[in-house]
Amino acid sequence: MSSVLPRLRELCDAHGVDPSAAPRLERILLLLAADPTAPTTITEPEQAVELHVADAFDGLELEPVRRATTIADVGAGAGFPGLVLATCLPDSTVSLVEAGGRKCEFIGRLIEGAAIPNAIPVHARAEAWPAGLGRHDLVTARALGPLTALVEYAAPLLADDGHLVAWKGARDVDEEADGAAAAEATGMELVQVHHVSPRPGADQHHLHVFRKVAPTPPRYPRREGMARKRPILAGR
Repeated sequence: MSSVLPRLRELCDAHGVDPSAAPRLERILLLLAADPTAPTTITEPEQAVELHVADAFDGLELEPVRRATTIADVGAGAGFPGLVLATCLPDSTVSLVEAGGRKCEFIGRLIEGAAIPNAIPVHARAEAWPAGLGRHDLVTARALGPLTALVEYAAPLLADDGHLVAWKGARDVDEEADGAAAAEATGMELVQVHHVSPRPGADQHHLHVFRKVAPTPPRYPRREGMARKRPILAGR
């Protein structure tokens, strides 16, 4: 038994996840640590279990995450939170959308090595993925960009009444105002800002939850990069 397996079992128990998920999550962490091409500086299992896995488990505190069946994790990076959600929600299908080819290949190796059949690597930008439009009841984003961009990425990918959950740090009034402006422009609305229960290294983490309440105007998604180059802003 590795040193992280008890912590993984603790996380599963605390969030009502089948304990059989713990060894599979352990396998993800061991593969992460063993791969010198991992696109993250946090690879040691004892650190990664907190900064990657426990962080992803935070999403399971939210009902739209627990009941999701079609999930797009945009800007998936090293595979978090998408791989954790796929492991904990085995009845879901999780597309890990990543524009970087090497990162996407890395995600594919983790999926294969940890045998996660409901996770799919997608080599694409979120705003240039026509196959994903209108097909998801949940979009997730972690450490990807400002809320205004995340809302714009997510809205076209969501089905009616679908949700975006954005993993963020300390709250920022201006960023949240811009996120609200982007929501109004794309058929979304803010539902809640959930303050994650504090733990070492995560005392100011928040989950921003938006819901799709109206059709997204046909001008979205804009062409690649525009959400960052010309963001939707709140009167600024």
